[in-house]
Amino acid sequence: MEFKTPNDILDYAIGKEKEAKQFYLDISEEETLSGNRQVFRDFAKEEDKHVVLLEKLKAGVIAEGIDNYEFKWIKDIKRSDLLLDIEYEKGMHYRDILMLAIKREEKALKLYNDLQVRIEDPDHVKIFKMLCQEEAKHKLALETMYDDHMAEMGD
Repeated sequence: MEFKTPNDILDYAIGKEKEAKQFYLDISEEETLSGNRQVFRDFAKEEDKHVVLLEKLKAGVIAEGIDNYEFKWIKDIKRSDLLLDIEYEKGMHYRDILMLAIKREEKALKLYNDLQVRIEDPDHVKIFKMLCQEEAKHKLALETMYDDHMAEMGD
């Protein structure tokens, strides 16, 4: 991917976060279990926070709390390594939705890892590192949901 300016990078990341937010809103509407529906809505809210964070960064404003953000190692159970890349289809089975969501979070994590080395501004790098951690948290949560679901199904 070619980016000519830091704003090109930010615009791309903002677009990806908006796409992720819409994805989680769409699947929350299809989910029949209220607990799962709320989890997907919560993911959409998180993605929306990322949009706001990136838009502020593009405007030259560093969001509050960034200086105090605590970086932690997020365990990678590597479930996504075993999953196929699939496309979203309305009415997908819950297992497939989880697989798709896991792969999307894996790609988002990779994106922010890649973008942080393409930008020089230390504030931008810190935001991208923070977003790496946030996407890793989402991925772990979804992988755990997937494991729990598969255990319930006897797999």
